Formats: sequence, structure tokens, C-alpha cells
Amino acid sequence: MKNRNSYIVIGIILIVLILDQWFKIWVKTNMSLGEEIFPLGADNEWFRIHFTENPGMAFGLKLGGSWGKILLSSFRIVAVSFMAYYLALLIKKKANLGLIVSIAFILAGALGNILD
Repeated sequence: MKNRNSYIVIGIILIVLILDQWFKIWVKTNMSLGEEIFPLGADNEWFRIHFTENPGMAFGLKLGGSWGKILLSSFRIVAVSFMAYYLALLIKKKANLGLIVSIAFILAGALGNILD
């Protein structure tokens, strides 16, 4: 990964991970469960920060017991590894920068979920 796109990808992933973790820590330490904040004012209800926790995966689904958590974590690690490999292939093949950046954002979000 020696070309310009690889530096863009690394930068995106690092910035998104840092912002993601910082924001999650800020919400956990400054808000109560179920609390909402309207950063643009109460008359702009379309943008709100609502503190909720999801103990499982998408849509609140979860696998039971400690084996379920291990299975889900293993799946996440495999999926992120595949995405990282695919992203490296896209960079090597000099794919469209828009596609590379999009996959980098998805990968950064997935890494943030693993860190949680």
C-alpha cells in the first residue's frame, strides 16, 4: 500500500475511529440512558442524539449466553478481516476513489463496533 489512496484510507479509518470512540465516551459520561439532546435546537427534531444501548447486534437481535457473544465477536472479526483484504485489493487495482472511501468508512465503523 504505497500509493496516495492508501494514505487516504488510513487517515479516514484513524479519524473515524478516534471520533467514534470519543463520542461514545462523551455520551456515556454526560447523558443518562434514554436521554435526548437536540444539538440544533428543539425546533429541529430531525437531528437528535438519543442515548440507548444495544447488547446484541443489528435490530436488537442477540445470541444467548457467552457462546453467542463469542460467536458474534468471531463473526465480526472475520467480516472486518475480509473487508480489510477487499479494501487492499481495491487500492492495489486503483479502483474508483469514491468506492475506496466508502469501504473505508464502513470498515472504520465495523472496527469501532469491535472495540466496543
